[in-house]
Amino acid sequence: MIPRYSLPEIAELFADEARYGTWLEVELLAVEAWASIGRIPESAARTVRERAAFDIAEIEARELVTEHDVAAFVDVVQERIGPPDGSWVHYGLTSSDVVDTAQCVTLTRATDKLLAAAADLEVAIAARAREHRDTPMVGRTHGIHAEPTTFGAKLALWALQVRRDRNRLARARSAIAVGKLSGAVGTYSNVDPRVEAYVCERLGLRPVPATQVVARDRHAELLYACAAVAASVEAFALEIRHLQRTEVGEAAEPFRSGAQKGSSAMPHKRNPVKCEQLCGLARIVRSNLQAGLEDVALWHERDISHSSVERVILPDSTMLAFYMLKKFTGIVEGLQVFPDRMLENLDRSYGLVFSQPVLLALVGAGLSRDDAYRIVQRAATATWEQRRPFIDVLREDPAVTGVLTPEALAACFDITTALAESGRVFDVLDALPADLLPAESQP
Repeated sequence: MIPRYSLPEIAELFADEARYGTWLEVELLAVEAWASIGRIPESAARTVRERAAFDIAEIEARELVTEHDVAAFVDVVQERIGPPDGSWVHYGLTSSDVVDTAQCVTLTRATDKLLAAAADLEVAIAARAREHRDTPMVGRTHGIHAEPTTFGAKLALWALQVRRDRNRLARARSAIAVGKLSGAVGTYSNVDPRVEAYVCERLGLRPVPATQVVARDRHAELLYACAAVAASVEAFALEIRHLQRTEVGEAAEPFRSGAQKGSSAMPHKRNPVKCEQLCGLARIVRSNLQAGLEDVALWHERDISHSSVERVILPDSTMLAFYMLKKFTGIVEGLQVFPDRMLENLDRSYGLVFSQPVLLALVGAGLSRDDAYRIVQRAATATWEQRRPFIDVLREDPAVTGVLTPEALAACFDITTALAESGRVFDVLDALPADLLPAESQP
């Protein structure tokens, strides 16, 4: 991922230094495992641990000769240790034992950061939701005024969606926190299963049956969790973009007056560029999932058609998902909300948002639903054409006044009644998410 979207705390996990360092830890633990079961001398394992080192430039130079990155890495490490003990490095292992296990370590650590960032986002959204629990606004369907809702209810639903994303990430962490050191086709022909158990336990992984490689449906599951996070952030950011439109003006992403510039040409502009950026980045994370699903199908016990793809999509997707979570948390915390504008917009449709209560009142008064619907629809059309209050149009219609008292009609336009149950979403939000396990307790 380019530096613009690479936050250091997660980007460092995928740096060459970290990658080779994790490879080395797998190799060293394997040597110590062999020593623990008496296959090689304890003194040799100590020497390997003490002397093992690598230089990235040396590995890259060696790879030009071997045309194999793991072989080049092993050559360099063995040379640093020296004979005869250096020969125990990579003993009985195949490249995927090291690469796949180390990669799962990295992805597990990255997922832990995603889980923490998602938890922070849920907290931030929930706080703003409670702040605006009783802030009325118009609810829109198909982009058209529908019925009243509250801004808090909208945000509470966002928080619940992030909670589901956290569950998806937790399940993906469990799927990817695995390792294998079972040899060339996964049959332990040249490696003792106790070596695998030893290494995985110390790396916090779970040994799993494998061919030569860890099954790639596990990686696809993590990519899906990242794509789901990106899709959620995109949905929220898209809503803010709509609410920030000049014609709407109900909310706006943070803007640093006196410093930030919205346009190079027009000083008045305050564009929703942060939200637009996140909507764009979601497209990348979503497209990476397709490539990850295509990586699931490999020839026989393995090929390496997945390898080149994963070098791009696994770091990029996890880093972008992390970036999006962090950046949107900042947007939520600094989100500008304009309750007066929300009320103003609620009134822009002349009270038509109360058409359903009028419909139900007419049905309750004895009219058939279809007859009641036609009466209300006719009045709604007149309201739009005449640009005057819906309730005034209804008061002039004998079909309405003949069955509804003035008090009954007025009651249909009571926003308090309309929003009386809108806070029920907070009952769910405030409930303990028992189905969500903290990252450290995932198997």
